[in-house]
Amino acid sequence: MATWKQIDLTIDGQLFKAQAPVIVSASRSTDIPAFYADWFFKRLEIGYSAWTNPFNGVKSYVSYDKTRFIVFWSKNPRPLLNHLNELKEREIGCYIQYSLNDYEEEKLERGVPPIAERIDTFKKLVDTLGFGGVIWRFDPLMLTDDIDIDKLLEKIENIGDQLKGYTEKLVFSFADIALYRKVKSNLEANRIPYHEWTEEQMKDFAGRLVELNKRKGWNYKLATCGEKGRYPGVEPNHCIDDELIIRRAYHDKELMAFLKADVRPMPEPNLFGESEPLPADAIILGNGQYATRGDNRDKGQREFCGCMKSKDIGEYNTCVHLCEYCYANASKEIALANYKRYCLNKNSETITGK
Repeated sequence: MATWKQIDLTIDGQLFKAQAPVIVSASRSTDIPAFYADWFFKRLEIGYSAWTNPFNGVKSYVSYDKTRFIVFWSKNPRPLLNHLNELKEREIGCYIQYSLNDYEEEKLERGVPPIAERIDTFKKLVDTLGFGGVIWRFDPLMLTDDIDIDKLLEKIENIGDQLKGYTEKLVFSFADIALYRKVKSNLEANRIPYHEWTEEQMKDFAGRLVELNKRKGWNYKLATCGEKGRYPGVEPNHCIDDELIIRRAYHDKELMAFLKADVRPMPEPNLFGESEPLPADAIILGNGQYATRGDNRDKGQREFCGCMKSKDIGEYNTCVHLCEYCYANASKEIALANYKRYCLNKNSETITGK
């Protein structure tokens, strides 16, 4: 995982060391926007929060003193609408990874609002953040006795038609149940008749999605999250994406310095209308400027993860969407118990109220 500058933090007269990340992930481990938005923005105001390492149980501190950008992850980010102005006032940039799936009929995501409400939320967030500020994810792609590839594509087509003009990208991943012990045990405990994806099915789905994207005129960038396979017309995603961060916050000199980004004017054409070629990895900013950047990849992530360096501030066993296939909860009971504790102590420095 990425390491961050350590700063001194004084809490109730005691001195602690705290990580001070420039980019915050909120969060891969739980749905902070849906359930803990008020908590998070209060902690942002206070200046720090505490976090418990899921692997060794050690409590550590995160300072927001250096934070310049936040990537939110959510299945219901509607509560963020009440807080986005606070980020603007603090001059902190953001975008949202929005998992907008449709498993309504199959009841695989019992805790999320109806699909129509979630699509409305997506559009309202884009109206606030601007185009490119909300990324559509259909993640994970589940196969069960009741859901085959045809049905998944029908679901995607329905949502894709409604999001045209509101997003530039569709990110997807194939449910890899055998790889994740929690997913397998949760599906079996909830008696969901799941099926593992085969490589042939993945190729078939990706090819048909590419064709659908062209036929419908969506022209979405199609990308996979953490997948080994490579499919024509589909790129590997960078969910914590330095290119997108640069496009949205190139004016932030401190953030650009962290990303090793160099913002330059576009080359002027000579008398013959010719200009110097741009670097192969140039990021066009659309205002007469372009940018290049260094290697920002977080090499501590999964083998096929393309994310950049960030600090995730969530905790597992705290999401109460209670999805049947959940990878972040050991069980629904543990997640509900932690959420109940949080509700009794919403001013805690940790999500779990401990």
